[in-house]
Amino acid sequence: MIKKKLAFIGPGVMAEAMIAGLLRKKLADAKNIIASGPREERGTELTKKYGIQFTTDNSAASHGADVVVLSVKPQRLTEVMKGLKGVRSDALVLSIIAGATIKKIGAGLKHKAIVRSMPNTPGQIGEGITVWAASKEVTEEQQEMTRAILGALGEEVFVEDESYLDMATALSGSGPSYVFLFTEALIDAGVHMGFPRRIAEQLVLQTLKGSASYYQAAARHPATLRNQVTSPGGTSAEALYYLEKAGFRTAISRAVWAAYQRSLELGKEKPGHVEVDEEK
Repeated sequence: MIKKKLAFIGPGVMAEAMIAGLLRKKLADAKNIIASGPREERGTELTKKYGIQFTTDNSAASHGADVVVLSVKPQRLTEVMKGLKGVRSDALVLSIIAGATIKKIGAGLKHKAIVRSMPNTPGQIGEGITVWAASKEVTEEQQEMTRAILGALGEEVFVEDESYLDMATALSGSGPSYVFLFTEALIDAGVHMGFPRRIAEQLVLQTLKGSASYYQAAARHPATLRNQVTSPGGTSAEALYYLEKAGFRTAISRAVWAAYQRSLELGKEKPGHVEVDEEK
């Protein structure tokens, strides 16, 4: 990887996380990384921070690159692909764009070696998880490069069936937003009872971290662990009864399903009028 040239089309948050991870793990050389986007100030920020190159010309960025990472907003993809002329025929195109299918990218770029992936927000600190699928033209070497690049964000999971990507978008891709909303609600409940916000935040954060770590270490079904802390007639039993009565479990399931349907829609959607911003 260290000698490979990488081009990031769309210098947004996840692109920066990938760049930072690759440099931190010494999997790439800053001089071999270039990012492109419409805002010069964003380019100045990235070049100062990481020592990479930057341009506002997508075609110039992709020219000669071994790996071209597509990291623009879904609504911008069609327009961006029309202007992307510098991709080498033997290059790997790696997309992190929600809803964008391998077929759509292949047709838009007239390219065959394509990886479609779905990372999530914790990738910014190397604690994310990314699901990915590859076209049959992706070589073994390119698959290893993909594992290295996505591994810079945390864990990676390869799937042969591309349809899992829309499911992953709804479950793990959008998943942090559900967790953050739940976290916010717990903190606000603590403040409502009378805790200072800083103490409520500390209690909730450690409870979430500890619960996740305990679940991973225990390797048992979450229902078993939930039952362990639910005494008959106790406080947990009362709270859980209310959550079930309020449709908490059903609301989560329906929310994930709605996100899944939206991911499918994004793959079929024609570009409309959106702001000129290629950052994701």
